[in-house]
This record gives sequence, structure tokens and C-alpha cells, in this order.
Amino acid sequence: MKVDGADSIAVIRTAPSAVDVIVANIRNLISDGGLRVGDSLPTERELCERFQASRNTVREAMRILKAYGMVTVRPKVGATIIDDRMERVFDLFSFNTLEISRKSFTDIQGFRSLIEVVSVDHIFDNVGPEDTAALREINGRLRHVHTIPEASEIDFQFHLRLISVLNNRAVHDVYRMMKPVIIRIIEKGKSRQDFAEGTYSQHLAIIEAIEARNRISYQYALQFHLQLGFNNFDDLGEESA
Repeated sequence: MKVDGADSIAVIRTAPSAVDVIVANIRNLISDGGLRVGDSLPTERELCERFQASRNTVREAMRILKAYGMVTVRPKVGATIIDDRMERVFDLFSFNTLEISRKSFTDIQGFRSLIEVVSVDHIFDNVGPEDTAALREINGRLRHVHTIPEASEIDFQFHLRLISVLNNRAVHDVYRMMKPVIIRIIEKGKSRQDFAEGTYSQHLAIIEAIEARNRISYQYALQFHLQLGFNNFDDLGEESA
């Protein structure tokens, strides 16, 4: 396509494939038809007739919807609507192999600080005795860890339980999605002894500040905890010697 003017750019729009069209049609069928999780989709033959498509095209569209976490297909049952879309995002994020540099450490821990530290007023407004009891129970497990991966998982669960006090599903889901990277940050440069003593004591200071409703102590203890380990990362994304 030729366009007058040296600085002009021609935009060529390609038509969607037959499979893309069927995927869109099935998604519209689900939304416009008021179908819910657990409902069955029409049979493969019915979809072929409804959308005037070949069997191979419908099957490929169903494979894509299955990969999206929108349907499950079982023999003799057919396609059933599910909602595992967030799980698919978690699966994709878990493949992230990016090395953690000081810059990425600062970005990730800074994001966590915005959620856990800056939200102090919301946390104090929502937290109850059952929440601090749960935090104490999780933290107590650190005294008996045998491996760094085990300790890292407990550390992550402590923070996941803390942000659950915000009662915000989106924040909770984002933390779960970030888990592989957060775990990598937690693990680097720490020994089992660090978790059993240092991390345990830091968590305890956070819990005690919550129970005392001491805003300054809470923010200081949590910020200190999140920033520990910065020197274990260098600018190239490799663990410092």
C-alpha cells in the first residue's frame, strides 16, 4: 500500500483466521447466552453447524479456549465452562527465568512496600485477633525449618496472609502471580539460620507492632525486613560473591 508523504506509515490490517473467528464466536456465545461456570457448551457438531465451520477449526478453537483456562473438555461429556484464567497466568509467570539484579530487587520490593507498608492504615483498620494469631502460627514454623526452600515458602505465606487483611482479591492474586520471583529474592543470600532467627524476629516485630497499633514501628520493621538482602545482588543480576 503506497501512501503519500515521506513520514507516512501504511497500516496493513490482516483478517483474523478462521480459528480466531470461532474462538471469538464461542466467547460471545458464553457471554451473550448467559452461560456460567459449570454449564456445558454445545457439542462439536452443533458448533460446526452454528458457525458454519469445519470440525478441525472448532477443535483448534476449543484447544485455545482450554489453554486460556475457559473450558475443559472430557470424553463423552464434551466442553464445560470453567474459570482457570488466573491459574494460566500463574503458570506463565512461573517460567520467568530473569536473573534478579539490584534494580529488579528494588522494583519488586518497592512494589511490595507500596502494598504492605504504605497500606498500614487499611491493615490496622481491618486486622483482627484471628489475623495476628494466624501470623504468629505461620511465623512459628520458621523455628523448625530444615531447608531454605521450606523456609522461603513459610516467609512467603506470612506476607500473603498479611496482605489478605486488605480483603482485596486483585492484590492477593498479583502476589500469587509474583510468587516465583518473590521466592527467588527470599532465598538468595540467606541461610537456614537466618530464617530461624533473623526472619523469625523480624516477623515477630511486625506482629507486635500490629497488635500495639504502632504505625511507626510497623512501617520501620516491615521496611527493614523487605530491604534486607539488597547487597546480595549486583547490577548484573548475579548473586554477589
